[in-house]
Amino acid sequence: MTRPKKKTENYEAIVKNLVAGGVAGMCSKTAVAPLDRIKILLQAQHEHYKHLGVFSGFREIIRRENFLALYKGNFVQMIRAVPYAAIQFTAYERYKKHLEGLFEQSSHINGFLAGAAAGVTAAAVTYPLDTIRARLAFQVTSNTLYSGIKHVVVKMLKEEGGFRALYRGFWPNMLGMVPYAGFSFYTFEKLKYLSMKYAPHYLCSEHKTNTGGLILNIPAKFLCGGAAGAVAHTFSYPLDVTKRRMQLAMMNPTTYKYASGMLSTLSIIYTENGIVKGLYRGMSINFLRAIPFTAVGFATYEVMKQMLHLDTGIKL
Repeated sequence: MTRPKKKTENYEAIVKNLVAGGVAGMCSKTAVAPLDRIKILLQAQHEHYKHLGVFSGFREIIRRENFLALYKGNFVQMIRAVPYAAIQFTAYERYKKHLEGLFEQSSHINGFLAGAAAGVTAAAVTYPLDTIRARLAFQVTSNTLYSGIKHVVVKMLKEEGGFRALYRGFWPNMLGMVPYAGFSFYTFEKLKYLSMKYAPHYLCSEHKTNTGGLILNIPAKFLCGGAAGAVAHTFSYPLDVTKRRMQLAMMNPTTYKYASGMLSTLSIIYTENGIVKGLYRGMSINFLRAIPFTAVGFATYEVMKQMLHLDTGIKL
């Protein structure tokens, strides 16, 4: 008689994790939407913006288009961000639980593998929406190729080789997701543990979870999340640039060369632009984006878990 009750509790926990993750994804993506747009324009070296920096790029977008253009493609980003974050955070909790018995002596390996697997799972499910969002964000008002989400999909399916076009850049995204999501979750959990162990009076709330575990306060959640984002993006950024070039390759005849494959695209970027101006192009804006994005995401997720009575604390 106890088994059905346990199953119900498991399903309830999964649903709560999905809700918490979905809200976290929506908040984090909205917070950095303008930074996301300028990052895409710089990564793929749009003709109107490739010579600009972060702040001059913002000014040029507003001057050339309008203020709302900073949020171009954000609607489809929301459609993607909610299921992506919901799946990622929920999968992380599930994978972490299953991996606990696999490497009992190494929580480091467990945390990294669970994070990497969760990131890959979420990215695989929602990848076409990432491609569509990138196409919409890359176009400017004076040179519009697509009128909306449906137009992007129809045009890509008809003119770029069918369904496979929506998955162009998939493999660099998957390979980049392993270090990105792995280090992101691992770094957050490690910093969370260290904060609770060595500075509980400064970084932890007076409240405790229903199992007696400590809870990080809001500033500490943002601090740990921001640091996790900075570490994760440093390792995965070149593959993110490669993915973006492949996603946008067919929008202009001069960039068709990036559609041939991951290794070929990596080689072309390195040969033509080098490491700093090629593989790490737009890294400064990425750091400005990654830190608040990851901070808001993890902080919101932790707060939502507390509100939904999912234990987020650690018993030391």
